[in-house]
Amino acid sequence: MRRAILIFLLAIGLSGCGIIGKDFDETEGWTAAELYNKAAREMDGNNYSRAIELYRKLETRYPFGRYAMQGQLDVAYAYYKSEQPEEAIAAADRFIKLYPQNPYVDYAYYLKGIVSYNRSVGFIDRFIPTDQSQRDPGSALDAFEDFGELVRRFPDSRYAADARQRMLYLRSNLAKNEVHVARYYMKRGAYLAAANRAQYVIERFQRTSAVEEALEVMIDAYDRLGKEQLAADARRVLELNRREGRFIDDTPAPEEISLGRRIWEYLSLDEN
Repeated sequence: MRRAILIFLLAIGLSGCGIIGKDFDETEGWTAAELYNKAAREMDGNNYSRAIELYRKLETRYPFGRYAMQGQLDVAYAYYKSEQPEEAIAAADRFIKLYPQNPYVDYAYYLKGIVSYNRSVGFIDRFIPTDQSQRDPGSALDAFEDFGELVRRFPDSRYAADARQRMLYLRSNLAKNEVHVARYYMKRGAYLAAANRAQYVIERFQRTSAVEEALEVMIDAYDRLGKEQLAADARRVLELNRREGRFIDDTPAPEEISLGRRIWEYLSLDEN
């Protein structure tokens, strides 16, 4: 009994000293280089959650210096790979704000575009082809703007050519989305709204495959509205462009890319 009481009192004493109940942190006392190197190894091993944890510790303990700067760009990629798009975009934005003159800031813009480009693609879509133009265009618009910002600011960037190709594809899908909306209006009997939406496609999305469909919707809408002259004008434009072969095919989807941390790695990770 006396021995049990002694053990109990000893346990209380140790707890009061912070020995019991204190979480063990193997990284305590690590240098910035050690934290970064360990995070980089976790990233290379696809252990993104652990890499994120280490990058966050690096930023908290060593907020300045080359390792913190590189870590902030790396963690954006880690969030992207761990399917946390909001966090990935926020991390990329933070890097852009803190290091606008960094030679690798173009990658931050590019990564933002890639995240928005992919964020609306669900698990099923990776295995079953779907018409992306029927999705909510919000993410597509975000991606288009992000890629556009990259191309405007860094026209000679290594990522600019891919960004331009993705912008063409996104523009084509955005145009087709507008046609889907116009067809929906047709089904609801809102013929004037359908005609106006089709007109918007023709004016704003030239050189996309959606223009041909938009003209077809416009003809149908004007016919139903009894606007014979407008329908005839639209029909004449449609037939002329078909005869001249001016309508283009769909912009092909860009090839999938494999983004790796090594793409933008520029630090020497040696401890010395």
